Amino acid sequence: MTIAHHIRTIIAEQAVLDLADVSLDSRLDALGLDSLGLVETIFAIEEAYDVSVPFNANDPAASGFDLSTVGSVVMAVERLVAAKAA
Repeated sequence: MTIAHHIRTIIAEQAVLDLADVSLDSRLDALGLDSLGLVETIFAIEEAYDVSVPFNANDPAASGFDLSTVGSVVMAVERLVAAKAA
């Protein structure tokens, strides 16, 4: 399973959607993820990839982790995974 597919699956589960409803262009806010769902998504990503996501639930915009779209989350996770492997 690719990182993109796995991230889409995690987000679909948290948003209680079918995987087909979650594309790389989907905005997380448009998928109906509330703040708790977003935090649970981050925890699921950290657990799945054994990485630490730089995310501040109190100020998500200041975290430096782009959570605007599914694709931006995928790219950020790919960078974290690559940095861990280096």
